[in-house]
Amino acid sequence: MAKTVFDTVPRQLIWTALASSLLAGPAMSQDFPITAQQRATANEVAQSGVALSELSPNAPQSYTVKSGDTLWDISGMFLKQPWRWPELWGMNLADIKNPHLIYPGQTLFLDTSDGRARLGMRRSGDLPTVRVSPRTRVENLASNALPTLRSSLIEPFLAEPLIVDEQGLGAAARIVAAQDSRVLLTRGDRAYARGNAGAELLDDPSKKQQAFRVFRNATPLKDPITGEVLGYEAQYVGKALLVRSESRQDSLDADGKSRTEIVPATIDIIDAKEEMRIGDRLLPEPPVQLQSYMPHAPSGTLEARVVSIYGSAVVNAAQNQVVSLNRGSRDGLEPGHVLAIMTAGAHLVDKTDAGQPTIKLPDERNGLLMVFRTFEKVSYGLVLDITSGVKVGDRLVNPL
Repeated sequence: MAKTVFDTVPRQLIWTALASSLLAGPAMSQDFPITAQQRATANEVAQSGVALSELSPNAPQSYTVKSGDTLWDISGMFLKQPWRWPELWGMNLADIKNPHLIYPGQTLFLDTSDGRARLGMRRSGDLPTVRVSPRTRVENLASNALPTLRSSLIEPFLAEPLIVDEQGLGAAARIVAAQDSRVLLTRGDRAYARGNAGAELLDDPSKKQQAFRVFRNATPLKDPITGEVLGYEAQYVGKALLVRSESRQDSLDADGKSRTEIVPATIDIIDAKEEMRIGDRLLPEPPVQLQSYMPHAPSGTLEARVVSIYGSAVVNAAQNQVVSLNRGSRDGLEPGHVLAIMTAGAHLVDKTDAGQPTIKLPDERNGLLMVFRTFEKVSYGLVLDITSGVKVGDRLVNPL
């Protein structure tokens, strides 16, 4: 949607966008809720600014937003704790009633002249711009809005990870045959499938063609502390469309006796991450969800553990990789929650003590993670900042 603006110095602070960029695509509508607690924080900061101790040691005096920036990058440039956007919103609360968007070309100026940190769109002491002859400029602002994080890092994982419980796994349909006795299937191939647990694979009359995700190797995810099976993580291999329902037909055998034959459902493979084969399972494609992310610390105390590193055979996860956690929606985790990754301190023998006791070094913060997808007992998080590799069993806590 085009927006008309006048050629005057803008007063809107760039930081107000930290609550509201849409990850799924900058052209989508952005209208996200603000909690009472977030607004109260902004109101408080509006009166006094932010303490200088909260600024990053390398915070620049000014910064011009450029294409390719993300809100997380810019926030971390100025603040020690980049998810604390309500405090930055409060720096210009009088002008901004609801935080929305940030665009390339805007310049931020840091003002610390009175011993408190404030941000503005012009330098302290600059005179207001006098508009002599108004001119109209039309810009497509939505197409230029910056995302909170680079969408390419998360988008594949919004569709791929499948967490199912034991009951859902047993009820999943399965591929039973392929045309021309093929062993491997890929995009464009036709195959045949059957429902499981006595249920036929049928068309949904309300849909033109029903889509299914194809998966295999449902691996149990176990809590590294309690051993509880939290769910089954299925390996995503592609998508299929249901062409014809499973059915039964009567026929005669060689002796002329009547018999009922099973006719499996017909499916067409429309997408293949890797080749499929007989025995792979199918689950209905869930509705598309456009997810927005507001990075923020949990309001209550949370502690979690890394259960697995998604889609990788390596032992340690690096920056921008996805890991699964042993906490989910039942534990209060939600998309946007930022957690600190802790590396356990080593157990050592104190050789300086005559008794040589065993000591444990303190846990040290290793980086940050943002939760972006939750199931009942399991969540997925993106590793944002990291010092050394993240491994299974590492602890996650509220960031400080």
